[in-house]
Amino acid sequence: MGNWSKSNDVLGAVNRGNAIESGLCTLCRADCQGKCETWLSSLRGREMLYPRDFGLVTAGSGNTTHVGVSYNSMRIQGNNYGASGNAGANGDCLFTDVNLETSFGAEEQTKCRVPFMTGALGSTFIAAKYWDSFSVGCALVGAPIVVGENVVGVDRKSEISNGKISSAPELDRRIDTYMRYYDGYGAIIVQLNVEDSRNGVAEYVAEKYGDKVIIELKWGQGAKNIGGEIEVTSLDYALFLKKRGYLVDPDPEKPEVQEGFKRGAIHSFARHSRLGYTDLSSYEQVREEFMSSVSYLRSLGFKRISLKTGSYGMEALAMAIKFATEAKLDLLTIDGSGGGTGMSPWNMMESWGVPSILLHAKAYEYASRLAAKGEKVVDLSFAGGFAKGSNIFKALAIGAPYAKMICMGRAMMIPGFLGANIEGVLYPERRDAVCGNWDKLPASIKKYGATAEEIFACYADVEAKVGKDEMKNIPLGAVGIWCLVDKLGAGLQQLLAGVRKFELTSITRDDIASGNRETERETGIKFITDVMDETAKKILDM
Repeated sequence: MGNWSKSNDVLGAVNRGNAIESGLCTLCRADCQGKCETWLSSLRGREMLYPRDFGLVTAGSGNTTHVGVSYNSMRIQGNNYGASGNAGANGDCLFTDVNLETSFGAEEQTKCRVPFMTGALGSTFIAAKYWDSFSVGCALVGAPIVVGENVVGVDRKSEISNGKISSAPELDRRIDTYMRYYDGYGAIIVQLNVEDSRNGVAEYVAEKYGDKVIIELKWGQGAKNIGGEIEVTSLDYALFLKKRGYLVDPDPEKPEVQEGFKRGAIHSFARHSRLGYTDLSSYEQVREEFMSSVSYLRSLGFKRISLKTGSYGMEALAMAIKFATEAKLDLLTIDGSGGGTGMSPWNMMESWGVPSILLHAKAYEYASRLAAKGEKVVDLSFAGGFAKGSNIFKALAIGAPYAKMICMGRAMMIPGFLGANIEGVLYPERRDAVCGNWDKLPASIKKYGATAEEIFACYADVEAKVGKDEMKNIPLGAVGIWCLVDKLGAGLQQLLAGVRKFELTSITRDDIASGNRETERETGIKFITDVMDETAKKILDM
């Protein structure tokens, strides 16, 4: 296990809990009072790219020795001449000239203003409580958002009979909230697992929303391979979920379990989803089942279809890339171990599956193998523990030219939590509605001001986009997402400018180098002092 520093004196960032490679804590709380780098970036945007107290300080990096194989053991190369992409005339270039727009798709391109998207925000109560912030924020910045699995199944107000949905108010709310501010950039993606397929989610979405929605098939998750879970503390709710066909553990229908709950010995129930493909035993059978599912979704009218897969081994990775390519899917999200947002069993999060950088390096290798045969490889999105612009750059480079997006879960949720907590204090009458957790602003917020206009560095930018009158309808959590994307986007622009790439599509694997020989061996990325070493020697020998 790597040990990451809990504090960054240069930025003034401090982790409340144990820090991980992304800079987040292993356990991220919705009521956190700060102040990790992502938390602060949700307030101050690109201000967090620079050392604090300019004019009083000097700063030096401690991140120069790399041990083991991780995204931290990759280094970003710099070029001191030349340019590719839409560079300015006469060499007059600024980092802000870098274009971060991207797109993905087989037949129809989905445009995005930034190469970031959310992971699946599904039936977890966190997703439901803060959805307005998440969805409005992503719509405003032009980023795709995924409505995760089981949303209809766990909605007590939804109406399902014989696999046909007649009412799905929570799913409708999630789609409609995003679409209110959607302006042609980004996408709303609705995920299907085994239960969703049985419950008729695809049919409902196709009939009501048609081409407005991308439908996504699901193979496991980065943090687990047993399907999604939530925890409920109500016996009535547990019984409802059992009747909906879910596995509920412990079984709420058992008299002894009900007695234990009444006595206080049992406090909660875990709801689990079914495992997929358990009746199949060969590659050929999985392919046939998958292609049949895609064909059925197309028959419903879906023009855009994606696949999300977790950190299974190499066979499953190869199947995902091969099948998605053959089926002409629009996007394949590959989620490495290290990610996760909700109810993953902790031992599973710690021990199962392939770590992100190894999985992503193999994804590039397998995609290249298909491309060498003349196939148009499906566009890829990499997930699994991303929160910093530097690692986003490295992931896009390691997967180039196939990786078009970086998928983030917790990093894109933190600004939603933070904004809701601030909104609940500034507007107490809204506290319950926005799920605010604070009674007063902590010192870590007060240092920036006492109003939303003062606290959020990008408040005026959001106001300029939606107008002063509409700002009253914008959750402060959405403003927080704008701030975070401002920081991530500006940081990514700076890194791209450093390698003289002025279009995101110009990024290549040559823009990164391995910080140790083990990383070179596992990723195929050259060791840093070997890169252009022969060219350097030729210059010296001229």
